[in-house]
Amino acid sequence: MDTIVNVIGIIYGLILILAAFMRNKALESMRVDILFMPNPTEKTRPVNLFVGLLIACYAAYSLLGR
Repeated sequence: MDTIVNVIGIIYGLILILAAFMRNKALESMRVDILFMPNPTEKTRPVNLFVGLLIACYAAYSLLGR
């Protein structure tokens, strides 16, 4: 079960990284800056890159750290 959660975390982190660079209808719904910031714009899009890297790296570390 832990492996599945970590793999999902890696996938979500990669989706956030893609959302920082690409404009796609599916990726737009996954953006973190839209969820937590009052007025998301194109200037807040890099937040997704930072959060995506944190999530993906932490999930990979947890997956490989056993």
